[in-house]
Amino acid sequence: MKKILLPTDFSENSWNAIAYASKLFKNEACKFYLLNTYTPAVYHVDYVLVEPAQFGMYDAVKENSLEQLNDFKSRMEREFKNPKHTIETLAVFNTLVTEIKDVVNKEGIDYVVMGTKGATGAKEILFGSNTVHVFKNVKCPIIAIPDGFSFEKPHEVLFPTDYDIAYEDYHLKPIVDVVSLYNTRLNILNVSYGYDLSETQKANKNILEERFKHQSHLFHSVSNQNVPDAITKFQIKTKINLLIMINNKHSFFENLFFKSTINQIGFHLKIPFLVIPSQT
Repeated sequence: MKKILLPTDFSENSWNAIAYASKLFKNEACKFYLLNTYTPAVYHVDYVLVEPAQFGMYDAVKENSLEQLNDFKSRMEREFKNPKHTIETLAVFNTLVTEIKDVVNKEGIDYVVMGTKGATGAKEILFGSNTVHVFKNVKCPIIAIPDGFSFEKPHEVLFPTDYDIAYEDYHLKPIVDVVSLYNTRLNILNVSYGYDLSETQKANKNILEERFKHQSHLFHSVSNQNVPDAITKFQIKTKINLLIMINNKHSFFENLFFKSTINQIGFHLKIPFLVIPSQT
């Protein structure tokens, strides 16, 4: 049984991510954990030092969270009617990233699926601060769903890589699992600066060839392009339904994602994005 964590702030953006997860895994037995974290508006150090119940707000905030979680749970059951899916609700007084980490560890979560909308709502910012913090701190595969994206079966998946990662099973199993759900082709894209592959890179590429031998896959290579441009040009040529990257601090993911180029990809990426941690 797959275990899927669905953080929600009860926005339509978060509902969109819930709908995506429900449809992506519709043929799989799943347990969904519908999570809302809350901190009362007056939350600060003095408040924490005193029993929160004395303020008469803690219970009210929790009740509101539970009520909205139950509404979302009912909506899931009503709209998707899937006997293979069970839903558990979690209303927790905590910060979002800390609680996601706790639930991932405690429940053995397979995927976190969440919306990407930033607090600013600015069109040029693809990933909000919460999403970026989850990418950086949570050791679990995360599927981020762009605002307004309607579900498409992931028939064409793009996996850019520099082959500088010694691929382990925990890197590749989430990819195999997702591409096995549908009749999916995995496009493995190497972006280089014109140099030949090193012996280490060749060995890592061979690992991919062996691991994906039972999945439909193609290797592609482009040189003298930056990663966002390569991804964009590939999407123009092939209708990609899902982008997958491994968050390795020694790979181009770090430079792409946590530096100024985040907005370069933000302008063009309109599809779900599966981010796999480099370490478990």
